Amino acid sequence: MEAQTTPKLKKPPKPSKPFRELWWFFAAAACVKLLLIPAYKSTDFEVHRHWLAITHSLPLSQWYFDETSPWTLDYPPFFAYFERLLSIFANLIDPQIVHLQKGLNYSSNTVLYFQRISVIFSDLCLLHGVYRLTRKLDSTRQKLIWVLVVWSPMLVIVDHLHFQYNGFLLGILLISLSYLEEGRDLMGGLVFAVLLCFKHLFAVAAPVYFVYLLRHYCWKGFVRGFWRLFILGAIVVAVFAVAYGPFVYHGQMQQVIHRMFPFGRGLCHAYWAPNFWVFYIILDKVLAFLLGRLGFKIQAPAASFTGGIVGDLSPFAVLPQITPVTTFILVLLALSPCLIKAWRHPRPVRITRWVAYAYTCGFLFGWHVHEKAALHFVIPLAIVAVQSLDDARHYFLLSTVSCYSLFPLLFEAQEYPIKVLLLLLHSMLMWLGFSAQFAKRISLELAKSEKKKDKEEGFVIGWVGWSYLVGILLVEISGQFLHPIILGDKLPFIPLMLSSTYCALGTMYSFIWQLKWILDS
Repeated sequence: MEAQTTPKLKKPPKPSKPFRELWWFFAAAACVKLLLIPAYKSTDFEVHRHWLAITHSLPLSQWYFDETSPWTLDYPPFFAYFERLLSIFANLIDPQIVHLQKGLNYSSNTVLYFQRISVIFSDLCLLHGVYRLTRKLDSTRQKLIWVLVVWSPMLVIVDHLHFQYNGFLLGILLISLSYLEEGRDLMGGLVFAVLLCFKHLFAVAAPVYFVYLLRHYCWKGFVRGFWRLFILGAIVVAVFAVAYGPFVYHGQMQQVIHRMFPFGRGLCHAYWAPNFWVFYIILDKVLAFLLGRLGFKIQAPAASFTGGIVGDLSPFAVLPQITPVTTFILVLLALSPCLIKAWRHPRPVRITRWVAYAYTCGFLFGWHVHEKAALHFVIPLAIVAVQSLDDARHYFLLSTVSCYSLFPLLFEAQEYPIKVLLLLLHSMLMWLGFSAQFAKRISLELAKSEKKKDKEEGFVIGWVGWSYLVGILLVEISGQFLHPIILGDKLPFIPLMLSSTYCALGTMYSFIWQLKWILDS
């Protein structure tokens, strides 16, 4: 008899190690960022270098009083402490980096490489936040979110070319959201309080956090709820005490607040963030022109809409003047449907959407909004973009237009191919990723649906979406090529005004889409 051979059992597949795979995504992004070190850098580069010098050369009691440079310290204390930590290493590499006088406009290779690499290392915080939010997802969704966040062209343009630390700060935000989604409300509130002490502009989402935590964590009966509210309040107060305590001790809180909230700046930033106020300004200009032609005496405003350094408030020739209080009220009104929904149905799975919507409201209606603030809602929305086909379509258009709105930040000719290539590559990766994610799901949904939609398969954005994307191409061609040929140096503001207005349409679409989702959910 022939000996019976037992069949060989197949080895079970090795369990995936998402964090190790995520490291490869981070390493690939870091290689690209290292190649961009010699590229363009904005005045923000000197701003942060000067903050290194302030926090290293001066005692804490003088940090918010120093006026050696126009770029005074105007971030909250935790960010100042962060700069102080970086200055220790900067001083070891090149002492002139942190010299208050000799370091002004210092541009050696040592300061260039140090500050660029410091941003890359600070992105590890973003990496941790992304990992926490995606570790329980399937592999396809994980990798798609990693592409959208870790390889975000907006972060490359803003942080690693223009120069800032948004990836680090957004990482803290994502960590906070991950705790809230897990139901760990105290940790989520603690981390968000820490974020506010790093950059106060994230406070736009504070009403959402307050209402959600009050309803979801504290609303548990009178005694238990009061005790939980006390614990939550004590944690937040403790964080702010650590941040601001030294300045309270020195009697400097008024000066710190004055630096952090310079409301004397103009309504709009120098590059005209694509928000609601673009339409308001253009309408004022058009009305002033038409009324002038009709014989009315319209006094042209002397001050600027885009004051970057503290000055007069933004003037209007015809329409009512806009004050910081006006913008604050508008933001709260826009936020109110979200706050009502968060109170009635405080579900952890929705908190990321609500926070993203809050930052969209702040971007659209806020005072002196920077175009870079689009990152505050684009990055969180990447987390929910993989949840449904509608979310993916919305994110594809929003991410594309938001990235394009950052083009004016890189205005030198040698950076033009870089920003175009980053946008095109990002759009292609989004398209391929969303198509892979939703192709099978769409086929199943169509098979079960009573309506026949045989022609609509896979990831599609429709003719309206395509028309809008083609419009971006036409706007760019007209501003970059046709305007210099036809008008030369005349009316140089038209390309920026045109692109900001067109991008504002996309941002308004996103706001309406998110609002509709909140109302329907």
